[in-house]
Amino acid sequence: MGLFRKKKTETQKADSQEKQAESKVYIRGAGGSVVSKSILNGDSRLKWLFRQEGGPGNGWVAFGDTDSQEYVNNVENMAVVDFNTLARIEPAVVDVFYMPMGADLEFREDKTGKYFVDTRTGKEIREPVKHPAQIAFERNLKFLNQKSYPAAFFEGLFSENGKTKVFLAGKADFPTGEVALADPLAYVGTKYETVLDRRIPAGSYDVELSVCYSKIAGLRIAGARLLLSGKTPVRYEIAMPKGKKQEDLGKPGVLTVFGVDTGLACFADARTGVECRDFYERWQKEHPGANQYTDYFAALFQESCERHPDVQNRGGSFLEWQIPDTEHRLVFFSSGMGDGIYSAYWGLDEEGEAACLAIPFMNVEYF
Repeated sequence: MGLFRKKKTETQKADSQEKQAESKVYIRGAGGSVVSKSILNGDSRLKWLFRQEGGPGNGWVAFGDTDSQEYVNNVENMAVVDFNTLARIEPAVVDVFYMPMGADLEFREDKTGKYFVDTRTGKEIREPVKHPAQIAFERNLKFLNQKSYPAAFFEGLFSENGKTKVFLAGKADFPTGEVALADPLAYVGTKYETVLDRRIPAGSYDVELSVCYSKIAGLRIAGARLLLSGKTPVRYEIAMPKGKKQEDLGKPGVLTVFGVDTGLACFADARTGVECRDFYERWQKEHPGANQYTDYFAALFQESCERHPDVQNRGGSFLEWQIPDTEHRLVFFSSGMGDGIYSAYWGLDEEGEAACLAIPFMNVEYF
């Protein structure tokens, strides 16, 4: 009986593994592809793979090594199946899934392995092709935090051009005029916020957002700026931390960035940052074990989203918030592609006075 049970268990395990292989999902939401029935039936092996604009599903079409022109011209010999069905027959197709429309590939297998050849260029494709969003993210990462950018970059970032929309998200109060940049949940009011050297006149200022509508990345806050005057900036310079000047840029230990670890950023006054942190500590004592975002801010972000649904993602992308028991407001906003380190730039007018303070999160040309 023991041997019988062992064999039965092994058979069940093999059947389970086979079923898992038959249902494996390589890419979720991959969509349908046109595949010749000779491949699906095991009568031929994958040979040609191309992606056509306006085709069914995701545009991918696969032919086998025995398929003739006459064979593929007969629609009865072709079937639309989930791309993962093709991937379960030949997993190598997953590596080229993200290639653009117009891709025309030949599949090869030899002693060096399995790979594709671009029939137009002859280039061998042996490494996975990255998702367009990943490519854009990596380019954007290299673009951020430069010493300076031309004024035209910021003009384009904060303009309505079909890809971006400019929106006033609310007002931020600066009772002292000492400006801090921070993640409003993780670092505002702590030693990890970045207080700037240049001060602004005490007062209340509009926070303007550049909302990017991207086919690759969806709706994103591409940039934010604090509007300090009605004058037009003619040049921009990176905002230096307190006690440091432009001539200190590049010196050891001089950091011009602030960190984001909750996907949110804000402009804050040094005093409002402390008030904000004091509120968090009081609230946490009153709600032990609770989470300040899910149990407090999430509902406020949702209300903001319901008021302005066209410029926010579901759940909210920005929030004008008055610190309880104070008269001071902050504006929280999503930081582009998410967590990271970012720099701010003073937009200076012809007299060299600060007309705005801008934080670029994205170069929208990449998205």
